[in-house]
Amino acid sequence: MSYVAHDASTLVPPAEVGEVELYHPKTFVGKYIWSQDAKIIAIQYAVTAIGIGLVALVLSWLMRLQLGYPDTFSFIDPSNYLQFVSMHGMIMVIYLLTALFLGGFGNYLIPLMVGARDMVFPYVNMVSYWVYLFAVVLLVASFFVPGGPTGAGWTLYPPQAILAGTPGATWGIILMLVSLAFFIIGFTMGGLNYVVTVLQARTRGMTLMRMPLTVWGIFTATILALLAFPALFVSAIMMLFDLLLGTSFFMPAIVSMGQQVEHAGGSPVLFQHLFWFFGHPEVYIVALPAFGIVSDLISVHARKNIFGYRMMVWAIVIIGALSFIVWAHHMYVSGMNPYFGFFFATTTLIIAIPTALKVYNWVLTLWRGNIQFTVPMLFAIGFVFTFINGGLTGLFLGNPTVSVPLSDTMFVVAHFHMVMAIAPILVVFGAIYHWYPKITGRMLDDTMGKFHFWITFVGSYAIYYPMHYLGMMGVPRRYYAIGGTDFITESAHSVNVAITIASLIVGAVQVVFLYNLVWSYFRGKPSGGNPWNATTLEWQTPDTPPTHGNFGPTLPLVYRWAYDYSVPGAKQDFIPQNVPPEKP
Repeated sequence: MSYVAHDASTLVPPAEVGEVELYHPKTFVGKYIWSQDAKIIAIQYAVTAIGIGLVALVLSWLMRLQLGYPDTFSFIDPSNYLQFVSMHGMIMVIYLLTALFLGGFGNYLIPLMVGARDMVFPYVNMVSYWVYLFAVVLLVASFFVPGGPTGAGWTLYPPQAILAGTPGATWGIILMLVSLAFFIIGFTMGGLNYVVTVLQARTRGMTLMRMPLTVWGIFTATILALLAFPALFVSAIMMLFDLLLGTSFFMPAIVSMGQQVEHAGGSPVLFQHLFWFFGHPEVYIVALPAFGIVSDLISVHARKNIFGYRMMVWAIVIIGALSFIVWAHHMYVSGMNPYFGFFFATTTLIIAIPTALKVYNWVLTLWRGNIQFTVPMLFAIGFVFTFINGGLTGLFLGNPTVSVPLSDTMFVVAHFHMVMAIAPILVVFGAIYHWYPKITGRMLDDTMGKFHFWITFVGSYAIYYPMHYLGMMGVPRRYYAIGGTDFITESAHSVNVAITIASLIVGAVQVVFLYNLVWSYFRGKPSGGNPWNATTLEWQTPDTPPTHGNFGPTLPLVYRWAYDYSVPGAKQDFIPQNVPPEKP
């Protein structure tokens, strides 16, 4: 009895379309600044996203200093604190994670993993980055305008977002909303590129069910974003009209600062629906690429094929579809009809089913695998633990009877950060450690990497586990200072001090990561073309780093799926996708 590798076939269908001629720049500016090469654009996205993310990290330090040591720092007043909260949240969710997963990893990995020369529309791809950069510049400019950036909270709820008395209620909120609009325009250019490239530019033999799960995650997340971002776009434009033109889309008749405002008839709850119709798919716009990347990291570094590949693909697709019918579980305290609360609580529990299937499949992939505790694998396993922990607290907040008393407490902050901050950031780090050798041709330092992982992982739990306790105690979120509130015990202040110290340590250790990136670029050990012995096409390029066009004179042919590891009878413990089956 002979063993046949999964999905291996000698049949490769003929090409349906000819190759597109690439643009070959002749100057430094054309190659590295106004670049049309998806790999260069990916690095531009990543550097910009990490740069603005570091700004948000500093803002989080300032917030924690105030909460841990109130009345100590004179430069942090209540208005500044609200501005720090608002800008930190928006930068991390939109300008860092979304841009990094889709613009960074999407641009670099999609063409390489599907066997394409480049994105289908290279010029549009280049413009998408510069529109994103312009959006980031507008956002940063809000720190320097009269009144400073908006302090309305990262969700930008009207009416307070545009009423006098809210920090940054004029120029701050205007720049925020215009920046969001440009971000969405830029993303739409890039997103259409990702979708069309996956559907139309795959190499011969690369069927949809042979694509790596990383591509499936980014592809599905891009479709979600193309459908969800318009809700945020129109809400930003409508709020700008309310502020600048005096319309009343979201502004009811209201008295502000003792004066009757000139608005009437608007609905603040309408904005909440539009925002969260975007906002909950946004969770999966970040999570689905992370799911795909983690699947690939676990398979490669456990030397074992992914368990239940088709189930994993369909789980990604089903999660994406269900993400559009759960948004109002963020709005239980808005006064909705209890029957609506029941509906959204039910859909929230239903979406947990395909998500749990993915967790089971990751664990079963690890089961009896030849696990290599490399730095990428450590971050992948750390993600699985963290996502399980964050998901369990999500079951509490998905239930209206539990969510209502907890909704304005630090419990929500702890849950949100475990699921939407720490978990995806662990994936970002794991992915960078994994693909850095392909990008630069050099390995990152292993000792610095493991030090970075353990301090980040343990420190993150030291920050957010105690925060659940604060939430159960009733400590409110977004408050500048707790003061002598009777129902909050003295232990809450001690816990806040401990959380602040942990957050400062975790933030500081990221300097080690940044130093490792720079040091290894010049002094790191040469990686070779395939240091992890991986099967996917990006590791089979003739050059490392890949040159313009990716695959040399001829594109690879794909004969099998992306997960042929430890195949019985094979000469090596991996069989690349472009290796044909052996003839009997």
